Amino acid sequence: MAIARKRQVSLVDTKYYHCISRCVRRAFLCGEDRFTGQSYEHRRGWVEDRLLVLAKIFCIDVCAYAVMSNHTHLVLYVDDKKANRLNDKAIIIRWHKLCKGTLLTQKYVQGEKLSKVELIFFNQTVKQYRERLSSISWFMRLLNEDIARRANKEDNCMGRFYSLPSMALTLRAA
Repeated sequence: MAIARKRQVSLVDTKYYHCISRCVRRAFLCGEDRFTGQSYEHRRGWVEDRLLVLAKIFCIDVCAYAVMSNHTHLVLYVDDKKANRLNDKAIIIRWHKLCKGTLLTQKYVQGEKLSKVELIFFNQTVKQYRERLSSISWFMRLLNEDIARRANKEDNCMGRFYSLPSMALTLRAA
């Protein structure tokens, strides 16, 4: 039985993790299908471009990666201390680069004053976004979701593109 990533990650023990995402239904992530001659090599660029975007926004560094014909390998370093050093506005701005945010976060970024009640909910949202920006789960979700949508559209199909991502503990070299 699989163990939830939340229970696998212990930033006290190590901040380095090896993550693997595999394609399903014999789908190609990149490379060439030798039976049809169809090339999927351009998808390697999709993965690389998305990794660059996410690495600039998240408080997670991509130490190494490999894009194979039907899976990817990533070695990630989680910089949770960086996430804790960022001020509220920086957290909100980063998150808005990925997702729409809430009406309160949009109101805050536009410089509108928040009421005391709104500030309570706003602070809870900022805390949640701060946690997400140092979450391997959210990083992998936003990486894989983007690639899966594009590949499914290109393949003219629906449904899963990736199996559930797996992760292995990678110990830091001394």
